[in-house]
Amino acid sequence: MDAAALKLLPGRYCNSLTDYSRFITREVTIGDVPMGGNNPIRIQSMTTTDTMDTIGTVEQSIRMIEAGCEYIRITAPSIKEAQNLANIKNELRGRGYTAPLVADIHFTPNAAEVAARIVEKVRVNPGNYADKKKFDILEYTYSQYQGELERINSKFTPLVNICKEYGTAMRIGTNHGSLSDRIMSRYGDTPQGMVESAMEFIRMCEALNYYNLCISMKSSNPQVMVQAYRLLVQTMVAENMNYPLHLGVTEAGDGEDGRIKSAVGIGTLLEDGLGDTVRVSLTEEPEAEAPVAIALVERYSARSKAAQENQDLGQLLTTDNGQPTTHSPYEYKKRETYEANAFIGGHMVPRVVVDLSKENLKDPAVLNAAGYLYSAMLDKYNMADQSVDFAYMGDQLPSFNFPGNLKQLYNYSTWKTLANKTNAHPLFSLQEYVDADDRTSTLNLVRITNADLDTDLFGQIELDEKLVFVLETNELHGMADQRAFFFKMEEFGLNVPVIVKRSYDFEPGRPEVGKFGAPQDGKSDIEHPTSDILTTELQLYAATDIGALLVDGFGDGIWIDAPQLPTNIITSTAFGILQATRSRISKTEYISCPSCGRTLFDLQETTQLIRTRTSHLKGLKIAIMGCIVNGPGEMADADYGYVGAGPGKITLYRGKEVVKKNVNTAIAVDELINIIQGDGNWVEPAI
Repeated sequence: MDAAALKLLPGRYCNSLTDYSRFITREVTIGDVPMGGNNPIRIQSMTTTDTMDTIGTVEQSIRMIEAGCEYIRITAPSIKEAQNLANIKNELRGRGYTAPLVADIHFTPNAAEVAARIVEKVRVNPGNYADKKKFDILEYTYSQYQGELERINSKFTPLVNICKEYGTAMRIGTNHGSLSDRIMSRYGDTPQGMVESAMEFIRMCEALNYYNLCISMKSSNPQVMVQAYRLLVQTMVAENMNYPLHLGVTEAGDGEDGRIKSAVGIGTLLEDGLGDTVRVSLTEEPEAEAPVAIALVERYSARSKAAQENQDLGQLLTTDNGQPTTHSPYEYKKRETYEANAFIGGHMVPRVVVDLSKENLKDPAVLNAAGYLYSAMLDKYNMADQSVDFAYMGDQLPSFNFPGNLKQLYNYSTWKTLANKTNAHPLFSLQEYVDADDRTSTLNLVRITNADLDTDLFGQIELDEKLVFVLETNELHGMADQRAFFFKMEEFGLNVPVIVKRSYDFEPGRPEVGKFGAPQDGKSDIEHPTSDILTTELQLYAATDIGALLVDGFGDGIWIDAPQLPTNIITSTAFGILQATRSRISKTEYISCPSCGRTLFDLQETTQLIRTRTSHLKGLKIAIMGCIVNGPGEMADADYGYVGAGPGKITLYRGKEVVKKNVNTAIAVDELINIIQGDGNWVEPAI
């Protein structure tokens, strides 16, 4: 085990919770692109072509490589596809492309053994490689459990020996939704079960003196995914292991939802210094995934440099990460706060703030972008599903009446001058609040930073249950800075509700037009304005910075400040982050796989069709899976599933229960809706 990893304290999963410090893992050889150790965080994706289509797979692989993919994963569901990997590899090498190839294996050990002789790496899923997954509820005695492990070991050992002989790397890739019946019987559908599923296979490899491994813990639920990776690292360290980690949120979906959900899961772990390779799983063309993954990863090169500079100055990174004894990073528990003004904190959902201080406050339609749809004919507002809770006005006064359920925030100096303070609340600096002789009897918001908690001024603050903090940061590693604030609040015994504010000042007029592609609308790169790049960056950065706190239960509200972007984008991003962290549900959730050579229908087209028909079903989770490999297990906690069963055929699920088999694709969406209606979960869309 690398000495750098040994500085973790017992029971911890990362070097530091309050400073950026990359967790150094074992270096693994994968062709000529090594992973782990001090190597860069690698980028990968997966082809969606039929593996038997050699030229189609090669050409798609080239597009992926040119988009930034360093590893190319290709499905090998049977021996014939595994054998054809040789033709794909030879064609790629003949064209001058040397990116390592990864064979994706499910259910077929014999295909894995063929592929391991050809490609640089194989991926196996412990839940369905040699184990049983029939969704049976079984009780295993100790001897039965051990007997199953011995049976699995006998099937897995030949692959390990081939990998040793050919110098082939292996990813042991656990998926939340495909845990075996045996694992489920002992651990249930839990992060602990995911970790043990992988650890069993790792221990088998080590018993055979094979160490060329990387590990993944994927889930479509970012919260589960984050907890599983953290628990994996803690478990590995306890057993003197430090294998590199492949990060990914499986079945993330497409568009804004897919990017935000991926950033919440992947970004949270990158913030903690975990991760050696990344795949963003989008229901889009695979070459659209790499730029998103690169944008997530690139943020940390500057942080690594800054951390190294601190070390050079003798300011060694702390190994005491300041984690309070009552906080567990391995399970979700919302921070306990009081409920201020019966509106924020306590058991209330996190609130959303948007900045309207620079908008035209003479036109009621300005509130449309904040989720309050104004009808001039009726002179009234209708609330959308994503309607914000606070509008920050700064020093501006509107010339129209606001809807009664939208609270206004004013700078303290301006708030004092208001003739009518109904539904209007002051935003103080810390100094203003300490000095103020005029506060509301309902809700007072105070801007604060982590550093403020250590000042004499903070010691003078008057604490009551009308107080709410607005937490800001200017630190490069802002999430860790804000997390440290919550730890200190816990240490001080303070239960004040906190709105997490993050500000993003993107450079205007940058030339990277089309940097993230536009798979949703089919436009070419040149047709996409720079604002699309800024939108994607905002989605990724804010989902990482704020989502990382929310998945740990920190934060009673969020405030995203991005002056270069329109309010509707900021509103949508804020609610997208809350949805991805399961903190506040405002729309239908789609668990949609990214497609691969096993897929039996057009996933992108079908996902959009189902979204068009069901996007008004707030709170419902619908899974859209290309094949049974990503079927009932991978759907995890979906309410309904639409799964490819064969050419032109679909199987429909309620949870993990098959409702209808072999439905013709022409009527499958209608049949899905009939099932939802029959269960009483359908509402007619608003006109």
